[in-house]
Amino acid sequence: MKTVFSSAAALALLAAPAFAAPEAYTLDPSHSQIVFDYNHLGFSTGTGMFSGFEGEIQFDQEDPANSSVMVSFPVRTMLTGWEARFEHFMSPDFFNATDDMQVVTFESIAIEVTGETTANITGDLTMNGVTKSVVLDATLNQVGDHPMEGKPWAGFNATTTLLRSDYNVGMFAPFVSDEVNVQISVEAMKAE
Repeated sequence: MKTVFSSAAALALLAAPAFAAPEAYTLDPSHSQIVFDYNHLGFSTGTGMFSGFEGEIQFDQEDPANSSVMVSFPVRTMLTGWEARFEHFMSPDFFNATDDMQVVTFESIAIEVTGETTANITGDLTMNGVTKSVVLDATLNQVGDHPMEGKPWAGFNATTTLLRSDYNVGMFAPFVSDEVNVQISVEAMKAE
């Protein structure tokens, strides 16, 4: 009788579907950028970028809604292409960031799959001491073995629009647009 129950239990385990867990992917800082732009007085479009940041994606290829993402970087890693503009953005008029202790973070709280390779990622964005919920319109570009690194790799793009005033950096709005367009492109390698 014991053998019958043991055999039945073994068959039940074999018949049960295997559920894959999310796998950890580490952002490749050399191929991950956040580019932002804003309207400057109606005369031009100002741009800036963050690059070299850290983060991790828990990526579930079988069930993308079960994935998650976490990113963080110091405000002072911002690139503007003009030192005086950078210093103004770091001044009390905007971020008041005197050292690398002031950090921007994003942590996902929900992912809604919207297509074969698209999803809306809702998460908490913390910037300048303020946390607000934002939605990233995300696309999976590609997943597969990296041709030079020889290991699993994934690439994603995402966009969103933020209001500067939501994060207490709304100086000169509405002359300098309150809305900031954000474009994100990241590569991530499977963690070892």
